[in-house]
Amino acid sequence: MKDHMKITLLLEEAAMTVLGIYGLIYYNLGLSFWIWLLLFFSPDIGMLGYLLNTSVGAFTYNLFHHKGLALLIAATGFFAENHILTAIGILLFAHSAFDRMMGYGLKYADHFKHTHLGWLSDKKGGL
Repeated sequence: MKDHMKITLLLEEAAMTVLGIYGLIYYNLGLSFWIWLLLFFSPDIGMLGYLLNTSVGAFTYNLFHHKGLALLIAATGFFAENHILTAIGILLFAHSAFDRMMGYGLKYADHFKHTHLGWLSDKKGGL
C-alpha cells in the first residue's frame, strides 16, 4: 500500500510540473529555451543559506520552494497584468513540484536531509 501512495504522489507532482512548464511556455517572455532551462534550476540558489547554518539554509531553501508562495506570486502577477511576475511565480511552482517529484521536500532546520517528505537517503528515485 505504501508503494501505491508513493506512486500516486509522484504522479501528482509530475502533473504539477507539466502544468507549470506549460504555463512557462505560455508566459515565455520571448526568452529562448536555453535561458528557461537555466532559470528552471535558479530557485536552488536558496541552498546558499546553508553556508551560514542549517536554520538559515532551511529558511532560504523553503522560501524559494514553497508552492503556496509561488502561487501567490503568480496570481499577483496575473491580476496586476505583470507577465514577468506571473512567470516568476509559475517558475517557482514548476521547480518546486519537480523537486518534490525527485524526492526533495521542504527542509527542517536541524539537517539538510530532513525534509517534510522524510529523510533523504543515498538511494536514487523520487518521493
